[in-house]
Amino acid sequence: MRRFVTASGMWIEAVVLGLVQGLTEFLPVSSSAHLRIVGAMLAPGYDPGAAFTAITQIGTEAAVLLYFREDIWRIATAWMRTLRRPTAAMDADARIGWLILLGTLPIAVFGLLFKDVIETVLRDLRITAAMLIVFGVVLGLADRAGRKQRPLEELTPVHGLLFGLAQSLALVPGVSRSGGTISAGLLLGYTREAAARYSFLLAIPAVLASGFYQLFKSWGTPGPMGPGETALATLIAFAVGYGVIVLFLRLVSMRGYLPFVLYRVAVGVAVFVLVGLGIVPATA
Repeated sequence: MRRFVTASGMWIEAVVLGLVQGLTEFLPVSSSAHLRIVGAMLAPGYDPGAAFTAITQIGTEAAVLLYFREDIWRIATAWMRTLRRPTAAMDADARIGWLILLGTLPIAVFGLLFKDVIETVLRDLRITAAMLIVFGVVLGLADRAGRKQRPLEELTPVHGLLFGLAQSLALVPGVSRSGGTISAGLLLGYTREAAARYSFLLAIPAVLASGFYQLFKSWGTPGPMGPGETALATLIAFAVGYGVIVLFLRLVSMRGYLPFVLYRVAVGVAVFVLVGLGIVPATA
């Protein structure tokens, strides 16, 4: 695995990858794909790795916790009341809390079952490029065909599980966690705002669990990026990610997802060209 020759180079790399993570985590363009692509462009054959990706996502999820702190507190307290009084009537917040847990099951199961494949075979840039294009088209079709009428309060257990299955597709770089769940929400008839909001909330347990697991597993183990650089990238991802949440929610309510669809297809095609010309290797 290649590293920058100088220590300052590694810190610059951490800044670049932290910016990439913060800018792309909440947009339906796949942050893991962008980290993989940018890493390969920094130097031939370089891959920041699945562990680095998962750990820096702790930073962006911290931004979600801060931005949605009132919603999260309300949902969490309502959910905990159902544990103390299981026979009491369940309100909308408590139901969403349970559905978030239900929707987290698919990604947990598939992540454990296919862990080795996810961290190796599926990080091939040709697969990443194909997923960017295919699921970009899926997002565009979903945005065009979806009825966009259901509010988040109408979320059902079946829909919660379908959201979760869509989220699990993001284990493949290029699919996009938010892109997959938002596409599912639009196809199920939810409004753009409801689909995006639930996508953010649904990601919290899965991303934090994955990030802290990878942090624990890689502690003391040499990797492509040192602990200091990884911490810097995570902090930058948090700061940038918070601003992206604010802008993204405003943008989709007014303009829809067409700009992201076009961007995904363009990046996917560009990656295929770079790999085909031998400028960037497909595998690390």
